[in-house]
Amino acid sequence: MKKIILIVVAVVVMGGIVAGTLLKGQKPDAVVEKGKVVRKSLTSLVNCSGTMQPKRKVDVSANTMGTILNLAVAEGGRVQEGDLLMEIDPTEFRAVVQALEATVLTAEAELQLAQASLEKAQEEAKRSEDLHAEGLVSQQDLISARTSSRVEAARVEAAHHRISQYQANLAKAHYDLEKVTITAPMSGLITRLNVEQGENVIMGTLNNPGTVLLTIADLGTMEAWVEVDETEVVKVVLGQKATIKIDAFPDDEFVGTVTEIGNSPLGSGTGSSSEAVDFEVKITLQDEVPNIRPGLSAKAEITVARRNEALAVPLGAVTVRDWPLKEEDIRRFKGKLSASQEETLGSYGFTPQPDDDAEIDDVEIEREETEGVFLMVGDFVKFVPVKLGIAGDDDFEIIEGLEEGQELVKGPFRILRELKDGAFVVVEAKNRKGFSFGRSGD
Repeated sequence: MKKIILIVVAVVVMGGIVAGTLLKGQKPDAVVEKGKVVRKSLTSLVNCSGTMQPKRKVDVSANTMGTILNLAVAEGGRVQEGDLLMEIDPTEFRAVVQALEATVLTAEAELQLAQASLEKAQEEAKRSEDLHAEGLVSQQDLISARTSSRVEAARVEAAHHRISQYQANLAKAHYDLEKVTITAPMSGLITRLNVEQGENVIMGTLNNPGTVLLTIADLGTMEAWVEVDETEVVKVVLGQKATIKIDAFPDDEFVGTVTEIGNSPLGSGTGSSSEAVDFEVKITLQDEVPNIRPGLSAKAEITVARRNEALAVPLGAVTVRDWPLKEEDIRRFKGKLSASQEETLGSYGFTPQPDDDAEIDDVEIEREETEGVFLMVGDFVKFVPVKLGIAGDDDFEIIEGLEEGQELVKGPFRILRELKDGAFVVVEAKNRKGFSFGRSGD
């Protein structure tokens, strides 16, 4: 019974609308939804997603080749800076150290011999000088003694240099021997262990990376590494606040701050102009997250702008038209507008269409796509260009072009995209049961 009454009421209302329209002598061009210019607080957000990563982590690689004899840690364990991680077989390196130590000892012994020979040569040279002064030694013998002294002095100097060289080689060998014992470079959690005891490890070269033995991370300070589209990354600046939701903790929200913005796009790409380009942004969380793991999926909302008590219109109300409008766009309304309607529209800048035989200025007017809204002027609409500010979840900020309280068309989109300046419209209304019907604009 209620359904029958509801249908009857809808028919009566529709009949009234049709009758009203016929009385006006005009057929509506569209049935639209009406909205208002209001003041409200707006927040512009950039939504992005990525993964959680520690702010500080270290990949421990092999600095030498060999077999792991002792693996002192396990994945998931905590270590302190300087703790033993593992030891590589030191046999070869220890042998090199012992050989070089023997070489240094030999060189030091040779130095002692060279010094003894030098002392002997110096004594002979002095004796030859004394004898030459007394006329007992020829000039040639004196020169020979002096030369022998200089030769022995050069041998002593060479022995000193050899010892320095061997000592440098020995220091290098000791350094290589120390590298077989790998200790923790920082305190943290072992988040990845890539080797087992008994495995062989290799060191990196210029073109080939070495074995990454394990990763140590400080999970006390975490970052969300998110990907931001190229059209939105320009809005992001250092220090902006963000809200992070981690998929593993669906009931919790975490606050962070933008601490790093990538200058180069992610990925190599294919060079296609249609390919999406993203930039990496790092957001540092303010608080420690219990039981966090690197690599967990996360979503972030970065607050890039905020306006209090801003003029705002619904997102769906903003459309684009070529501006200035063409006179041909409203020619179809000639003769259908009353004097009072033309006067009302004229107050908003509407120019009544000239007669069909009136001359239209042939001067070419440069037009460009302009953002604007359709204001409600009685039962008609007028396109008004606007200057937009930030975009909130449901509204645009209006910087120029509108005033608070003005009524406008907010949809539907399929109607708004075809709506003409000066069109006669009726406003869609919904009853309590959700049925919609048109009614004359008020």
